[in-house]
Amino acid sequence: MNETLVRNHGPFTLKRRLSDAIFSFCSGRLFSPKKIDGKSTENEVRVSSWLYALAQSERNMAFEYVRSTERGLSFKEAERRIMETGPNIPLSHSFPSWVQLLWNAFFHPFNIILIVLATLSFASRDCANGFIMFTLVFLSVALRFYHEYNNSKAAIKLVELLRYPVKVQRCAGRVIQTELTVQIDQRDVVPGDIVIFGPGDLIPGDVRLITSKDLTVSQSSLTGESGTTKKTADIREDRTTPLLELRNICFMGTSVLSGSGTGLVVSTGAKTYMSTMFSTVGKHKPPDTFEKSVRDICYALIPVMLIVVPIIVLTDYCMSKNLSRAILFGVSVTVALTPQMLPLIVNINLAKGALAMATDRCIVKSLTAIQNMGAMDILCIDKTGTLTVDRVIMVHHLDSCGIPEERVLRFAFLNSYFKTEQRNPVDEAILAYVYTSGYRFEPAKWKKIDEIPFDFTRKRVSVIIETETETWHRIHTHLITNKLVVTKGALEEVLHLCNFCDHAGSGLSLPLSVEDQHKILHMGEELCNDGLRVLGVALRRLTTESSGSGELNSEEMESNMVFLGILTFFDPPKSSAKQALWRLAEKGIEAKVLTGDSLSLAIRVCKEVGIRTTHVLTGPDLELLDPSTFHETVHKATVFARLTPTQKLRVVQSLQTAGDRVVGFLGDGVNDSLALNAADVGISVDSGASVAKDLADVILLEKDLNVLVAGVERGRITCGNTMKYIKSSVVANVGSVVSLLIAVMALRFEPLTARQLVAQQFLCNVGQIAIPWDKVEEDYAKLPQRWSSQSIPLFMLWNAPVFSMFDLGSVVFLWYYYGAYRPSESKLYHSGWFVEGLVMQTLIIHVIRTEKIPFIQEVASWPVICSTVVISAVGISLPYTPIGKLMGMTDLPLSYFGFLVVVFLGYFFLSQVIKRIYIRIYKQWL
Repeated sequence: MNETLVRNHGPFTLKRRLSDAIFSFCSGRLFSPKKIDGKSTENEVRVSSWLYALAQSERNMAFEYVRSTERGLSFKEAERRIMETGPNIPLSHSFPSWVQLLWNAFFHPFNIILIVLATLSFASRDCANGFIMFTLVFLSVALRFYHEYNNSKAAIKLVELLRYPVKVQRCAGRVIQTELTVQIDQRDVVPGDIVIFGPGDLIPGDVRLITSKDLTVSQSSLTGESGTTKKTADIREDRTTPLLELRNICFMGTSVLSGSGTGLVVSTGAKTYMSTMFSTVGKHKPPDTFEKSVRDICYALIPVMLIVVPIIVLTDYCMSKNLSRAILFGVSVTVALTPQMLPLIVNINLAKGALAMATDRCIVKSLTAIQNMGAMDILCIDKTGTLTVDRVIMVHHLDSCGIPEERVLRFAFLNSYFKTEQRNPVDEAILAYVYTSGYRFEPAKWKKIDEIPFDFTRKRVSVIIETETETWHRIHTHLITNKLVVTKGALEEVLHLCNFCDHAGSGLSLPLSVEDQHKILHMGEELCNDGLRVLGVALRRLTTESSGSGELNSEEMESNMVFLGILTFFDPPKSSAKQALWRLAEKGIEAKVLTGDSLSLAIRVCKEVGIRTTHVLTGPDLELLDPSTFHETVHKATVFARLTPTQKLRVVQSLQTAGDRVVGFLGDGVNDSLALNAADVGISVDSGASVAKDLADVILLEKDLNVLVAGVERGRITCGNTMKYIKSSVVANVGSVVSLLIAVMALRFEPLTARQLVAQQFLCNVGQIAIPWDKVEEDYAKLPQRWSSQSIPLFMLWNAPVFSMFDLGSVVFLWYYYGAYRPSESKLYHSGWFVEGLVMQTLIIHVIRTEKIPFIQEVASWPVICSTVVISAVGISLPYTPIGKLMGMTDLPLSYFGFLVVVFLGYFFLSQVIKRIYIRIYKQWL
């Protein structure tokens, strides 16, 4: 067994081969796979199995596992191992260079289309159009590169946080070896080193304890909770103990609060538990729904271009016998087919949403996060500070029978008042309760003699106080001394010190029976199950001999005490939390609580803020679920307690993959980094850890869910306006190109010259810049708005033929009414179709933007109305201007505008009929 463990996991026995490194890098960067079965990865299973094997073994056996000795490693052996294993850095994978990130940002199908069109424009001497498209490419690449570069820097910052000096025991000497304690950098620690740590030290790797003395550590970097964990070397654990609760194992990145110890380093670098947690941080996220849909639109346009444009070019060449002119016309058609303003419109839309959210105290780092906030339908939140005020308040002060008793509060107050070392939120809560409730306990009449400070082993604090004899006997006639030891601490610890129980009703202190102890503990357990923190209060009167003995012995002072009663505390919900959750639910967002706190406390808070608690799960329960039931159970549960960071990640990924949901995660600690990085919308707060803020897409300047509700509303408005542009552009562009193709084949000349076609598209694009300032219907913002690229072709098939039908109507009218089918009448035809096509593409936004009847039941915002009027006026007047004459246009007869009114009214009527049928079938419009 020993050989197997060393061979399979020995941190220094196997080198990673070059091919493995390349495969690991490529798979992590290019594919970034998500877990979909809810179970640990192979690396996590290997790490946990290794740590469990060491936790179950004797201390002497642990040295054999890592091939070390009780004296420690020699300096030469340590140098050999550092060369073999590499530096002790938890994130071992390489980060992409800025060149790689820039290439990833550049290589996008939409950018390729624009670059090809720009090149052809320059080749055809259409420099202005080519310059515009190159500018759009530059803006798109710059924004994407900036986002990816910042995301990668967050992971690098994690490495910088974990650099500190470490004391290790090494042996030196060739003949007689001497044990030396030296201080080295954390990065130079290797498996087999013996590390020495005390209060304030960080654990430099995964460690099997060798010795310990009152050792208490904080694992908040792994769990996110402020609780402490007691560690001891003199124990052998079993497999049923949760990994983070192993008492003889300390984990990399945790810190020592009190006590001291020595430990054998068993894992470093990429093979530590912390590495399995943060191995995905900074890796490229898979494209979200919005980004993927934009790509799909580009891919869909490419085959259309490859089919339509060559036909148009060949047809034009057959008529004109001028190849360069035909190619120029084909480029212009391609420009007309491409939604050139998509990057600009989307980015203006998102930037406007970001500015609006900033006024609501919500800072957006990633613009695409606004789109995802509009689509978000699940919000995973931590309990502390988000649902609660993150401040302890006192609730009860009860005697041993569970009856409110002022004496319990009096002595708890004196304990907290005279306590000087390690003042904590509990003391502040007691003092605040007394002052605000009008009690007058006159602390000035008491004097502090000494204090036995709190430590994590005793879990209690005691103060020795005295008062004037006259005052004391007036208040406490049944006690014969004016010097007391007042103790406050964990209920079980305090109860173990007591031999008597105070009965305030009779004024007597009676012996504390076993039955009384069980009764008090049961009462404390019930209060804990209600989500309250419970402390006990006791006192002891000092005899003349003990009070005058000079040197105080804490064990003697804290013995033979009288149990007074129980104090309870609670971190109450925010007054705004229930309303905010109700508003989120009203907008179709389901809230799930993911916390490292106890289940009972989480349930109490959730009940008070209105979150259902019929389906709850704990971290250990999560590990026991089968892959077949994992996703279903996670989907049903609303409260998750005692979760590790890795388990938070699995919950988020399960909701994303199996539930096909858009998941937001609100977290503010290092332990939330995994979930923040994986969520569709990572949300942190301004007071959060720097790594959490770096990985977050959105930062709240107030830790209030109401701020997030406003952000969701802005996200849905942004989503709606973006969809207006995309769908109206696709319908108008495809519809006009189809009309153009039919007209080219029917006529013996170009229906529009290349210059006229480019000018028409330019004016249409300028008019669409106002779309981000449009409003959306109230019903649209009530529900999460997700869209898929698959809906675009379907939408186009229903609406583009209607556009083409009326577009071709002008061809027929110009042909038969004005006889504009001869080449000699081409100027009239060009002018008429230019005006009709421009006004038609300008007005289509009013049809697409609403489910209702445009201009009657729903009117666009004034910027959109103004834009429509201005662009239409420019288009109608252009044939009459010198610029129009220069472009080959001529004056249009007034009767033609009467025809246009009929065409537009007919288009609005038929499009409204199609709209109602489409909504009835597909239950949506935008």
